[in-house]
Amino acid sequence: MTRLAGKTALITGAARGIGLAFAKAYVAEGARVAIADIDVQRAKEAAEEIGAAALAVEMDVTRQSSIDNAVDRTIEHFGPIDILINNAAIFTAAPITEIERDDYDRVFAINVAGALFTTQAVARHMIEHGTKGRIINMASQAGRRGEPLVAVYCASKAAIISLTQSAGLNLISHGINVNAIAPGVVDGEHWDGVDAFFAKHEGKPPGQKKREVAAAVPYGRMGRAEDLTGMAVFLASDEAKYIVAQTYNVDGGNWMS
Repeated sequence: MTRLAGKTALITGAARGIGLAFAKAYVAEGARVAIADIDVQRAKEAAEEIGAAALAVEMDVTRQSSIDNAVDRTIEHFGPIDILINNAAIFTAAPITEIERDDYDRVFAINVAGALFTTQAVARHMIEHGTKGRIINMASQAGRRGEPLVAVYCASKAAIISLTQSAGLNLISHGINVNAIAPGVVDGEHWDGVDAFFAKHEGKPPGQKKREVAAAVPYGRMGRAEDLTGMAVFLASDEAKYIVAQTYNVDGGNWMS
């Protein structure tokens, strides 16, 4: 299929997991993809696996110079950027009484400020080139409601939903659509870390939280990165050109809104 033929996409945090699944799906649809990640070696391995339509780009979303360099490198290699996916994010968990300010600052620097200022850099480029672009933010079901041990992460993803609305309403005047995807619980190597947080704070043996979470999904299992690619392709395509400032749940029925 070629719904994204001739398009150039920049995907942050794309060296593994959901971001890498998006990169592969986009290339399969005819796009060229910059795999942007702070782990540049892993990004290079991912790009080599995909082939000539993929480019590894070193990117730290907490540093403006790194964001700007990644945008510039993508443009130099592939031409104007048509699609941005703000996927880079980290997870944390702790009771309210144990949240550390440094931990809070890091989560918001990556999850929220990283998305905002990457959006800004790419939107400026799109406006300059008259590109009717697509920007897709990665929210979460955690942004839909609070959780007892996940205040900081939940707040960061709620901020992404709000940012999507504001940026969407602002940038559509330039023909740039901004929308978001809210996954539920998605399996992958990152879940080892998530499970460890809950094992520490809930006193559960390793793996128990993951089993409980999977059993609670109405669909009957945790999500997989590939379950999200259809929505990512759709929102980047012309089929979604009249969709503005929305956040779509792709979560196996965990949350209804």
